[in-house]
Amino acid sequence: MESGRLDVEARFCVVTAPPAIAARIDYEPGLPGRRDQLTQRMPMGSVLKVHALYDKPFWREDGRTGQATSDTGPVKVTYDNSPPAGGTGVLLGFIEGEEARTWSRRPLAKRRAAVLAQFVRWFGAEAAKPKAYVEQNWMEEAWSRGCYGAWAPPGVLLDYGPALRDPVGRIHWAGTETATEWCGYMDGAVSSGERVARELGKLL
Repeated sequence: MESGRLDVEARFCVVTAPPAIAARIDYEPGLPGRRDQLTQRMPMGSVLKVHALYDKPFWREDGRTGQATSDTGPVKVTYDNSPPAGGTGVLLGFIEGEEARTWSRRPLAKRRAAVLAQFVRWFGAEAAKPKAYVEQNWMEEAWSRGCYGAWAPPGVLLDYGPALRDPVGRIHWAGTETATEWCGYMDGAVSSGERVARELGKLL
């Protein structure tokens, strides 16, 4: 290994990256057109994930779950993400789709204020002053470039669907986007790994 390059010899390769990331790998020889064009048509979703940390999950004292759904404001859904052991209270919110693309271009202070205003509306004045506020912009995350998973516009799976899982020579494809159930979730990622293990088991 030199200059950050790792050379590996193997009989088979399993690529588990989302299609948009798998497309950034240099393949020699190049991928068949059908597979390459599939990856050009499966972008990642746009999501900002926010956490507001408090001294305690105060909303529970009022009998609230910490979960909310709304059709207004940047955050459309929240969850209680407090640690099971107790102590710190954590409200988690998602800013998704066009809202994520719009709000990601605005200053952090404005974004934080808008998110906390929603938390106050749902959970009371105590939500206005978290001891910490943390964001993850999944659109800028190097190894996913988006969240929660890739999506296929109308017609893509109809025209290119088999290329999502069909091996290319000794390259096999896994990852949650290749799952036939629970695509985009951890369950789908696990089942895709089991599928590829069965494929390779027949070849070894």
